[in-house]
Amino acid sequence: MNKKNTTEKIFWKQPLTYLLVLMGAGGALLGERLIFQTTSSGENSSQLTQSLVAQSPNKTDTNYNSERSSWLPVRTPISNNNFIVDAVQKVGPAVVRINASRAVGQRPNFGREMPEDFYGFEGPGSNSSPVEQGTGSGFIISADGNILTNAHVVEGSTTVEVVLKDGRRIEGRVLGTDSVTDVAVVKIDANNLPTVSLGDSSNLQPGEWAIAIGNPLGLDNSVTVGIISATGRSSNDVGVPDKRVGFIQTDAAINPGNSGGPLLNQNGEVIGINTAIIDGAQGLGFAIPINNAQQIAQQLIKVGRAEHAYLGIAMQTLTPELKEELNRNFNRNIQFSTDRGVLVMQVVPGSPADQGGLKPGDIIQKIDNQTISKSENVQQIVQSKTVGSLLELEVNRNGENFNFQVRTGNLPSRLRG
Repeated sequence: MNKKNTTEKIFWKQPLTYLLVLMGAGGALLGERLIFQTTSSGENSSQLTQSLVAQSPNKTDTNYNSERSSWLPVRTPISNNNFIVDAVQKVGPAVVRINASRAVGQRPNFGREMPEDFYGFEGPGSNSSPVEQGTGSGFIISADGNILTNAHVVEGSTTVEVVLKDGRRIEGRVLGTDSVTDVAVVKIDANNLPTVSLGDSSNLQPGEWAIAIGNPLGLDNSVTVGIISATGRSSNDVGVPDKRVGFIQTDAAINPGNSGGPLLNQNGEVIGINTAIIDGAQGLGFAIPINNAQQIAQQLIKVGRAEHAYLGIAMQTLTPELKEELNRNFNRNIQFSTDRGVLVMQVVPGSPADQGGLKPGDIIQKIDNQTISKSENVQQIVQSKTVGSLLELEVNRNGENFNFQVRTGNLPSRLRG
């Protein structure tokens, strides 16, 4: 807890193809600022000022300045001067610090080769203590003490302490963790607690404001601001193929200790859980969309575990180049007549895909009448389904189209990382 790390790393390896472990709430695949350029000219500077004013959520009027031949903003103050202050005052009391301790060697197996400082954990030190300690963030979602955070913050912990903004320290217990989506719920015994307001992450647009609150490097209730840089970043895009999340990308600064804290919109509503950055890059932070996290949290609160739909195939996006290579080198008597879709590379024996009749060499063209062009499309569609959902697949096999029905199963525990 005294050692402060300055970077938060992601160090997962990404294979060429991956085993598709398709899920509903979580999805599945295994094995596959606006930059304002300003000049010294008054005209360009004025245009920039007007552009910024037009995008600001503050109410703004303009007055003409004859000396500069430009329109200048005249701001009408809002409560607390600006929307960032409003959002922070609204949410800040519900943001907590989570201190976790775990036995040496019990760190969760995230990414298999994840470096220590991703977790913000200290080693045992010179006294050879068998316990390592770390800190993260979280936010209160119910007045009776349910707290949402990242699984990697508390998974495997022997003790969990929650520090409220008012200084109270309360022992917490982990209701459940889900390594597939990196979501966890911690419970503290308290009442009438401040809570956050949850927003809607389904319709976020790049360019929207983003506000991060957390406890980076032990600096409680730190605030950073940026924008939503992108949405729907696949686990492969982020470099974590074993996670089943369409991540929100933001340039709001995220540092060790921010993990588990809220990402807010300009209205002070939680739209995501801050979870990771890419080492060596600037302005590349990632958050779990709150809609997905809330769905998982409900399962963790209710039964202590989450279910994820599962198909059980290895797959790869089919391209003209791949088609040509496969037709030249495929060791079976199969010729691919189409170069668009998702190629089934392997089917796990006994899996839902196997039971549904899929075979290696099949090319998925449509799922539930939605055209499939990339492997990510399959992930996004299926991770919106629940266990037991019936999927209608249109598959090209040896030049002919066939229709299959595949009912999703529950992701086996051995495949959850």
